[in-house]
Amino acid sequence: MEYDVSYGPSFAQLTVDLDEGESVDAEPGAMVATSEGIAMETGTAGSGGLLGAAKSALGGESFFVNTFRAEQPGHVKFAPPLPGDVVAHELADETLYLQSGAFLAAESDVEVSSGLGGATSFFGTESLVLLELSGRGHAFFGSYGAVDRVEIAAGETYTVDTGHVVAFDETVSFSTRSIERGLKGKLFGGEGWVCDFTGPGTVWLQTRDFEALTARLAAELPTGGN
Repeated sequence: MEYDVSYGPSFAQLTVDLDEGESVDAEPGAMVATSEGIAMETGTAGSGGLLGAAKSALGGESFFVNTFRAEQPGHVKFAPPLPGDVVAHELADETLYLQSGAFLAAESDVEVSSGLGGATSFFGTESLVLLELSGRGHAFFGSYGAVDRVEIAAGETYTVDTGHVVAFDETVSFSTRSIERGLKGKLFGGEGWVCDFTGPGTVWLQTRDFEALTARLAAELPTGGN
């Protein structure tokens, strides 16, 4: 399988080239186009497939998954729902934690499930949870805005607003806490939440916060009879 990410970091599109017999799994709605000879199957997520049933209940994602299988060499184009970038990450018998809305696609050998151990304590305060990607193969995830990859040294702590977290390595430990957001807090509701990451490992951040955007837009909309 080969891939290419184009038009980033603002309007990224992922193109996956498949040889005959190869397949890739993707979030429903992520497909832009396919070449001739690519068959698509839609099925429920379950044991042995992408996205366990717990993801539907706790991850805020679809219970269904689209599998694109090449009956002859061809390609599939994918795009995330929000304007931003796409990151390709190759797993090698390791685990990556992903903000649930960032998942785009993965090779069929990559297992994706709800990260139940950290879901409630990490993203529960903002109605978001973690996905746990494990195994071997390429995984692709999107962002709102550009992606900033931060390497954290062993013992170093790095603090991130939870609305900007996209993904992080299993080697990184974390804890969440509430903070006063100052002017931003006065505009958008008082307290915010940040995550303190402690290395070693990598954290992927997005340069924009979609919840902050929607809150700002909501504040500008007319109310009542205005």
